[in-house]
Amino acid sequence: MSHSALSTLRTRAEALAAPLPDLQAQAERLARTLLLGGHGRRQVGTGDEFWQYRPVQTGDSARAIDWRRSAQSDAQFVREKEWQAAQSVHLWVDRSAAMQFSSAQELGSKGDRAAVLALALSILLMKGGERVALAALGAPPRIGALQLTRISEALTSTDTADYGAPDATGFMPHANAVLISDFMGPIAAVEAAVATCADRGIKGALFQILDPAEEAFPYQGRTIFTSMGGAVSHETRRAGDLRDRYRDRLAERKDRLSILAKRAGWQFDTHHTDGSAQAALLWLYTALEGPR
Repeated sequence: MSHSALSTLRTRAEALAAPLPDLQAQAERLARTLLLGGHGRRQVGTGDEFWQYRPVQTGDSARAIDWRRSAQSDAQFVREKEWQAAQSVHLWVDRSAAMQFSSAQELGSKGDRAAVLALALSILLMKGGERVALAALGAPPRIGALQLTRISEALTSTDTADYGAPDATGFMPHANAVLISDFMGPIAAVEAAVATCADRGIKGALFQILDPAEEAFPYQGRTIFTSMGGAVSHETRRAGDLRDRYRDRLAERKDRLSILAKRAGWQFDTHHTDGSAQAALLWLYTALEGPR
C-alpha cells in the first residue's frame, strides 16, 4: 500500500474513531450515577443475599431445601437468593436515518441518546457479571472491555434506511432483550421480533425515544416534512391542521406498543430527548426484572 493510501486510511480511521471517546465518557458517567445510587436488580440466582422462599419444584436438589423453614409446615421450601449469576442480555438499537432527527441542536438526536443509554446499560450489566450482545454485531453475548469497545464502535455507525426494523433471530433462548427505537416506522417488524422472543422465552423491554417536537407537533403554516433519509416528503400550507390527527396516530402507536409488550410479558416506556438520561437508564435497568 502506498504512503498516500496509508495516510488516507489513517485519516478515515481517525474520523471514524473520533466519536468513541465522547460516547464512552458519557456512558461511563451515566452508568456511574446508578452505581453510586446502589440500584440493583432483584432476581433469583446464586448470590449471597436472601430474597424469598418458594415451594420445592421438580429438579431441585435436597441440598437446596431449607429444612428449618420446611419444618414449620407440611411443605418443603427452597431459600432463594438475589440474582448474581451470569445471564445474557441482547440489545437492539435503531441506528436508522430517522433516529438522527433533532429539533434543537442542544438536545442532540434520538440516535445519540439511544447510543449513550445502550452503552451505559451495557456497562452496568457487565459490572453485574452479565453478558451483553448488540444485535448489529451478529455475535453471541460476551463480557469484558473488548466487548464494550465493539459495542461502542457499532453504536457510532448509522443506517441509510429511513426506519429501523428489529431482528431477533440471533437472540438466545431464555435471555433478556431490550429494543430501543422511535418505533415510528412499520410496526410489523417490531411485532415479529417480540413474537420471536416470546416463543423463545425471552423477556425484555420496548423503549421508545422521541424528540419533544415529535410529541408536541409545534408546526404552523407552510411546512415541508421530509424523512431523514429523504425518501418521503410532504408539503402543507396549514401544518397546524394536521396536529390533532398526528397526535391521535402517535397515541395509537404507543397503545399498540404497550399492548404488544404487555401480551409478551415485557415492559414499555417512552422517553424524550429533553428528559433525564439518568431516569431513562434506571428504567431500562430495572425493566429487565420483568413485569412489576
